[in-house]
Amino acid sequence: MTALALLGGCILALLGTAGLGALIAQRRGAGARVYGLCLAITAVATLAALASLAAPAEVAAYPIFMPGLGLHLRLDPLAAVFLVIVDLGAAGASLYALGYAAHEKEPRRVLPFYPAFLAAMNLVVLADDAYAFLFGWELMSLASWALVMAHHREAGNARAGYIYIVMASLGTLALIGGFGVLAAGAGGFASAGGGFDFAAMRAAHPGVAQGGIALALVLIGAGSKAGLAPLHVWLPLAHPAAPSHVSALMSGVMTKVAIYGFIRVVFDLLGPAEWWWAMPVLLLGGITAALGVLHALMERDLKRLLACSTIENIGIIFLALGLALAFRANAMPTAAALALTAGLFHAFNHMLFKSVLFFGAGAVLGATGLRDIERLGGLIHRMPVSSAAFLVASMAIAALPPLNGFASEWLLFQAIFISPELPQWGLKIMVPAVGTLLALAAALVAACFVRAYGILYLGRPRGPEAATARETDRYSLAAMIALCALAVLAGLLPGVVIDALAPAVHALAGARMPAQSGGAWLTLVPIADRNSSYNGLMIGLFLALVGLGSAALIHRLAGRRTRRARLWDCGYPGLGPTSQYSAASLSQPLRRVLGAVVFASSERVDMPDPGALRPAGIVKTIHDPAWEGLFAPIGIAVSYAAGKLNHLQFMTIRRYLGAVFVLLVALLLLVGVSG
Repeated sequence: MTALALLGGCILALLGTAGLGALIAQRRGAGARVYGLCLAITAVATLAALASLAAPAEVAAYPIFMPGLGLHLRLDPLAAVFLVIVDLGAAGASLYALGYAAHEKEPRRVLPFYPAFLAAMNLVVLADDAYAFLFGWELMSLASWALVMAHHREAGNARAGYIYIVMASLGTLALIGGFGVLAAGAGGFASAGGGFDFAAMRAAHPGVAQGGIALALVLIGAGSKAGLAPLHVWLPLAHPAAPSHVSALMSGVMTKVAIYGFIRVVFDLLGPAEWWWAMPVLLLGGITAALGVLHALMERDLKRLLACSTIENIGIIFLALGLALAFRANAMPTAAALALTAGLFHAFNHMLFKSVLFFGAGAVLGATGLRDIERLGGLIHRMPVSSAAFLVASMAIAALPPLNGFASEWLLFQAIFISPELPQWGLKIMVPAVGTLLALAAALVAACFVRAYGILYLGRPRGPEAATARETDRYSLAAMIALCALAVLAGLLPGVVIDALAPAVHALAGARMPAQSGGAWLTLVPIADRNSSYNGLMIGLFLALVGLGSAALIHRLAGRRTRRARLWDCGYPGLGPTSQYSAASLSQPLRRVLGAVVFASSERVDMPDPGALRPAGIVKTIHDPAWEGLFAPIGIAVSYAAGKLNHLQFMTIRRYLGAVFVLLVALLLLVGVSG
C-alpha cells in the first residue's frame, strides 16, 4: 500500500469514527472509544507523513465526488510537512481528550464532530483540485463551528459561534473567487475537468493581474481562517468557547491548515512571483504579530490570552512567507529558502507549544472551574507537573534559548538581515519596518507570559478554587509532557527539523538551506559557515551546567538549619492574598502607553460609596479597532437594510405578481439593449 493510499484510508477511518461517535455518544465509555480510535488513526497518519517527507510526489484520481472531475489527491513534501503538523497535533489532542472525556458534559455535541474535524483537515492538505479542497475546507469550518457551539448555553459562546461561522463563510467565498480566477486562466470549463484541478492551474501560469487578484482573494480566504489582522476578530471569541482539546486543535493545527492553503496557492499554483506581492503579506504579518501580543497583554481570561497570542504567531509566520516571496521574486533562492524554512519551522513549533499551553489551560479549568487568572495563583504547589509543562511551553513561545521557538525566530531574523540586498526601495523600507515590529512582539510576548505564569502559578491562591485545586489526569499529563519533550528536542537539535523541511522548501523556493546534520557540534547554519552563530545543544548544556553549578554552590554555602520568620508586611499586617500583584497591575504601564494608542484603552477608578463594604477597583475599557472600525459598521448596515426590506415578506399576492412583471420587463429590455 502506498503512503497516499494509507493516508486516504485514515481519512475514511476518521469519517467512520465520526459515525460511530454519533451512534454511541450517550453510552458509557464512548469518549474513550472515539478518542482512542482517533489517537491510533492519527498516529498512523503521522508515521506515513514522516516517511513521505523526502519522497517523490504521489498523485491519485478517483472517479467519485464530482462528475467530470472526480477526486484528485496529491502527497508531496509540502503536504507531508503539514500532515505531520496536523496529525501529530491531533494525536496529542486525542491523548489529552482521553482524560477530558471523563468529565465532558455534552458528549453528543462533541464526539461526532471531533473525528470529522480531523478528517477534514487531512483532506484539505491532500486535495489536488479546487472542489476537494473547498469541500474539505467547508467540512473543517462546519465541524469546528459545531465544536465551538458544544457548550452553547455558556455566556458568550453562541455569539462566538455566530461570528466564527460568518467569518468562515467570508473566507470560503474569497477562496472560491481565488480558485475561479486560477481556473479561468487554466482554460475554464473548456478544459478537461474545467481547469479546477491543481495540475491545470499549476501549468497555466496566470498573468500579473490575474495573479494579483488571486493573491488578494487567497490572502483574505486563508487569512480569515488563520487569524490574520484585521480578519482575526473571531479567533479570541471562538477558541476559548470550544473544549480545551478542540481549542488546542483550532489554535495549533487548524490555523496551520489555513497557512498551508496560502502556501499551496501562492508558492505553487501561481507560478513565478512579482516582488510587490510580498508587500501586503509583509505589512499584514508585522501588524498581526504586534497587535496579537498587545491584545494578549490586556487579557485576564487565560484561554483568550492564549488565543490572542496565536494571532501574534500567525503574524510571524506570514512575515516569513512575505520575505520568502520577496526573495523568490528577485531570484534569490537561497535567501528565499531561509525565510521559507523559518516560516515552516515556526508553524511546526507553534503547534507544539501552543497545544501544551491550551492543555495546561484545560487542566486549570478542570481543576478550578475558572479561566480568570486574577482569581487563581499558587497552582505550582497543587499542580506541579502541569505547571512545569506550562513553564516550558511559555519559555518556548517567548523564544527563549535553547527551546524551539527561539530557533525558528532566529532564522527569521537572519532572513531579515539579508533584506538590504533586495533591489526595490519599497522592500528595502518595508522589511526593516516589519522587522522592528517583530522585535517588539518578541519582547512583549516574554512580558506577556511572565505575567500569565506568575499570576497563574506563583504566589498564594487568590480564591478557594485555586486553594483546593488538584493535578489533572495522567492522559492529559502524558500529552503535555510528550509535546513538551518534542519542543525541547526541536530547540536542542533544530538541524534535524530543518533537514526534514528541506525537500518541501526546495520544491517551492528552488533551493534549500545547507545540510545541518553534518555541522560541527550540530551548529545551525543559516546560509554559510561564516553566518553560523547558534548552537542549541551547546547553549542548553551550558545553561544546565550553570544552573546545576549555582544550585550546588548555594547549597554548599547555605546554612544547614532552616530558619523561618514572618514576612515583612510594610506595617499593614493581615493583608492576605489580595495584596499580591495582579495581572492588571503588571500590564498597566504597557496598557497605558501602547494600549491607549492601539486599542484606545482607558481606565477609571471605581470608588465605593461611603459605608459600602467593597474594595475600590480600576475599571478598564479596551476597544478592538478591527471590530469597531470595520465589522461592526457592516453589521449595523446589514441590520438596517434587513429592517427596511422586512416589509417585502408581507406584501399581497398582487404586489408580488406586479414585482415579477416589472422584473421580467426589465430583463427583456436588458437583453434587447445588449443584443
